[in-house]
Formats: sequence, structure tokens, C-alpha cells
Amino acid sequence: MKKFLTLLFVTTLISACSLAGATEAPTAVPQLNISDPAKNLEATAGNEFKLIIDSNPTTGYHWEIVGEVDENIVEFISNDYRADEPVMPGSGGVDVWVFKAIAAGETHITLGYYPPSNDPVEPQQTVTFTVTVK
Repeated sequence: MKKFLTLLFVTTLISACSLAGATEAPTAVPQLNISDPAKNLEATAGNEFKLIIDSNPTTGYHWEIVGEVDENIVEFISNDYRADEPVMPGSGGVDVWVFKAIAAGETHITLGYYPPSNDPVEPQQTVTFTVTVK
């Protein structure tokens, strides 16, 4: 009986050790580079491009397109917020704005950072990106 218990203990210990090493490392979330409004953004007609900007919607502030986008040159596709890792209340992240380049030309895309409000207000900050489509 003593040998059986010893064998059971050793088997359990070996199994536990082998399982401890079998856990996979967490997959790293790719780091997104913040878009620089001082640099001209180039895109090829027919392809999508992204504008990435710091954001923290937990504060109530949010980004919106200011004015009209020249839909002859670019088309708005989507906007998605991506929280920084680890995700914690108030930690912030980035907004990823996706556009499609439609036809050759140059245009400007202006994003405004709006404070929390139920009434129409002016953006507290604006950022303008110059986009050249080839």
C-alpha cells in the first residue's frame, strides 16, 4: 500500500509539473503607431488607410469628423476604439479611423475632440491630416 501511495504521489507530481509548462504565453496585441498630422499621408486609390489617434472615452471626450470629407477622393469606412493593455478603467487607448482612397487627389481630414455634453459644442481640440491619393 505504501508503494502504491508513493507511486500515485510521484505520478501526480509529474503530471502537475508537465501541465505547468504547457500554458501558452499570452498573445501580444500589436502596437499601433499614432498618426502624425505634420506628415502628409499617402494612399493608393482602391486601398484603405488608417488614422490612429490617442483617445480616452472613459472621460466622456470623443473624436468626430469635423466638416465634410471629400468623398470624391476618400470615403469614411469605420471608427473603432482600442483600449490600451492591460484594460483598466481610465487607462485610455486609441481611436482607429479607417478610410478608403477613392480617386487621385489631395484632401484634408479634420478630427475634433469633443467634451462630454448634451448640447452642441465646439471641439476642444482639432487635428487636420493631409491625405494624397495616387
